[in-house]
Amino acid sequence: MPKRIRAGTLLALAVTGLTVASAGSAAAATKTPGFLAAADLPPHPASSWTAGKVTPGVPPETGGDTCLRALPGHEAAWHRDFRTDLDTNARQITAVLPDTRTAAQLASSLNADITSCAARIEQQNPDTQATGKDYGRLPVEDGAHVYGVHTETSWGASDVRLLSVGRDGRTVTVVEWAQLGGFEGTPVQAFKKTTTRAVNKLR
Repeated sequence: MPKRIRAGTLLALAVTGLTVASAGSAAAATKTPGFLAAADLPPHPASSWTAGKVTPGVPPETGGDTCLRALPGHEAAWHRDFRTDLDTNARQITAVLPDTRTAAQLASSLNADITSCAARIEQQNPDTQATGKDYGRLPVEDGAHVYGVHTETSWGASDVRLLSVGRDGRTVTVVEWAQLGGFEGTPVQAFKKTTTRAVNKLR
């Protein structure tokens, strides 16, 4: 059973945000790591996945994502978006750090961001109830960790995300899957396989 992350007792960590523009220029000078393909994502019961292009930089909207505050904009980084014809989407963001020490620090900060995410969501949005779940570590390369975050507003809007952080040497990747609804029926085991594939493809 996953560990339940209680929103009221989580630690909020402050991490400095950095610009996206420099990430694109750094990415141009660094070899692009391997990315997930559409077939690597958890199968959707009523639609197929479409993969976008691998694009340099961290997506601009990530700067406002309270669950991923530590993603750097100044490092070599890329992202790839995935979509279905329905209400499910996914994204992979990968950054190559200068060395394994800074990569391990980034992975640690991202894990802390996600663990403390539900508490910050409720602090910032009093009319929203947020719940996090810890689905545990995965034994792939230098490690990966899988989480879930569900939010429900006072007017009934309900969204769920699965997120994972993985590292191979000086490369860190974040995979996220999202759709409308709650934790019921989320493809946790399939998402763990997706995360393992993502980390194995980094080289």
